[in-house]
Amino acid sequence: MKLCRIKKKLKMKISALNFSQSVSSVMRTKKQKRKKRLSVLKTDASDSVLSPDSVVALQCSLLQAGRPTLKRLKRMPMGRLLTGHERSENGNKDNSKKHKPAVVNGYANDDHKNEDTIMTNGFVGSEESKTSLEERENLDSDPDVDSNSWHPYLKYLAQNGSVTGDNVEYVAQDEDTEPIRASYVAAVNAGKGRCMVVMAPSQKLTFRGKCQLACLYGSVQVFGFSINPAQPPYDLFSPSSHCPLTIEALAHSSPGKTKKELRMRGKAVIKEHLSRADRQLLLKDFNSRYSILLLEDVETLATSFISGFPEFKHLFSVRLKERDKSGLELDKSPLASAGVLQVSADAGLIVSESGALAVEALIEACVEDDNGCPVIMVCGTKYIGKSTFTRYIINSLLNHIPCVEYLECDVGQTEFTPPGCLSLVKVTEPLLGPPFTHQKVPHRMMYYGEASCERDLQHYIEIIKSLWCSYKREVPLVINTMGWVKGFGLKILVDLIRLLSPTHVVQLGARDRQDMPQLTPEYVCTAPGWHTKGKPQGKGIYMKQNQAEDSEQERDEPEGDLSFYSESSGHQLLSVLSEFSNAGDANNASCHSNILRDMATLGYLSQLQPLGPGHLLPLHSLTPFQVPFHAVAVRAVHCHVSPTHLMYTLNASLVGLCRIPDDFGSEVDSAVFLSHNPVCECFGIGIVRGIDMKRKLYYISSPIDVEKLRLVNCFLVGSVCIPAMVFKNQVSEDYERVNS
Repeated sequence: MKLCRIKKKLKMKISALNFSQSVSSVMRTKKQKRKKRLSVLKTDASDSVLSPDSVVALQCSLLQAGRPTLKRLKRMPMGRLLTGHERSENGNKDNSKKHKPAVVNGYANDDHKNEDTIMTNGFVGSEESKTSLEERENLDSDPDVDSNSWHPYLKYLAQNGSVTGDNVEYVAQDEDTEPIRASYVAAVNAGKGRCMVVMAPSQKLTFRGKCQLACLYGSVQVFGFSINPAQPPYDLFSPSSHCPLTIEALAHSSPGKTKKELRMRGKAVIKEHLSRADRQLLLKDFNSRYSILLLEDVETLATSFISGFPEFKHLFSVRLKERDKSGLELDKSPLASAGVLQVSADAGLIVSESGALAVEALIEACVEDDNGCPVIMVCGTKYIGKSTFTRYIINSLLNHIPCVEYLECDVGQTEFTPPGCLSLVKVTEPLLGPPFTHQKVPHRMMYYGEASCERDLQHYIEIIKSLWCSYKREVPLVINTMGWVKGFGLKILVDLIRLLSPTHVVQLGARDRQDMPQLTPEYVCTAPGWHTKGKPQGKGIYMKQNQAEDSEQERDEPEGDLSFYSESSGHQLLSVLSEFSNAGDANNASCHSNILRDMATLGYLSQLQPLGPGHLLPLHSLTPFQVPFHAVAVRAVHCHVSPTHLMYTLNASLVGLCRIPDDFGSEVDSAVFLSHNPVCECFGIGIVRGIDMKRKLYYISSPIDVEKLRLVNCFLVGSVCIPAMVFKNQVSEDYERVNS
């Protein structure tokens, strides 16, 4: 027994000697740094404007900088500074377990059963060492102390002997200040293009790129949509042309389960997806409050097809300045293995307080559903974030209801269809990317053929009326409107509010800009529209009072307008401020509308590619359909074209493949031309590859089904063109080579 005690005392003395030597080495390094700084100060003293007294004062402050460090380090208890390995060698095995760290990057483990344990920035100690911990915190905040020399030593002690691997990344902390707000607790390269990320509640990871997200444990939110382990994996697309996505970890709990059971469940998920060497680093300090995500590299036909063009080669990659801003290196970050590159959190979606309150009010209205299905109309000027906020509203609603219908009234910036189309779409899945990544087959679609409705307002109104009749009022409806809100655009917007009778109008605006008046029920009631006149009484209730009013209305308003409007009792106006920089300023937009239209068109044309991985085929190599002249009627909807020149207009153009209800007669093998713009259903878009005048055939390339193509009896050509890059750079490279 005496021999054991002597060995213990010797080990304690050796540890104390090693500590004294370490402190001496630290002080020698500090002394050399002070001498170097003094020499530089003396050299520059003659050239500076400082007085001799000021130079002496600076020298004295430099000499005194190291003394508090040494004194405070010496006052700290030896047991407090020893690592867990050294304490266990001294025979304090129980004590080492008691002081086992339960902190990962500054987040304390709430499952630690020892209530007397104090956790501060990765250090763990008992109540007896509380004073020394406070002294160390004061030492960190002391402006007169140069902490760079001794902080690495304390950082090593804080690790408690643990060593991280090369494929594991922990969020770094600033050595001179308090810990920075981390984006995630840890990220581990899981191999095969996968990455496992552990996040604490309220942590946010803003990124560029594309990946497939599976929430294995806990709960997260992406673009307003909540994801938990019970849901399937979702594809996330965050290109440089749009606002980057943000993954936010949410607080979660499982009723009827203890924290220990939850922690064991989370650890089982880690063991299932990681190797033994990698998972040990996460299992050691895992917390039941954390969320576990599995990110996997993903590629779709749309992203590979669009990225194959030189103009969009870097669409899902991060430029050099963004790498520098994020502070992460491409080749070392585990996130890069899953096709994700972290960027600054300030670049992500900013939902203002007014926007959050508006979304809460809309969710409450849709969940209660006492007065019928809500009809939500989103209004705002160009580049104000209208489309982005509309997607956020739809994702938020899908957290509470299974389905939302969407009415597209913006012919220039469509969400689910190619540009130039107006549609009614049923949405059942979240929108976690820009429009070109989630092209859908609408419930009903009509082809307008232009990026703006300014040229033919009457035809635009008639199409909206036809789509509105297809809405059955079984689920809530979200309506997206145009960004044209000045002049006739504002009058058309007033007409749409009177026609569609929304229960909620969400009006987006900037704090320093006033581009349109407040669309209150009183304003909509009295303001003149393009198709109607305002009435001061009734607050928007368009009802027939008597025969005299009916006859007067027939004389004042355009013909055919009396059956245009439904009865409405007013709407609730929700004003939302867009707080991102340069809101509403087209000159500072990251991506202009014509480029967004090209990407939406390419996203639709990517459906022509064969399914599955392989070669990306150029469009001219695909076999087109042959359509006889007499089987379809053709019409140019954007301008007047004589029949002798219509074939030149039709060739190498985008056309709407439609079906008109009218039966037209024609001679054998002769072309049929329409004299007016029809209001008819559109099944999709096609490219006129060529026209054979001898055989009287149209050659059409389109991704629509053959069954629907047989119903097509009308080609409508408009001003929406094939992107110029399709003619200049046809994709014909290998699948992997395009994305390398």
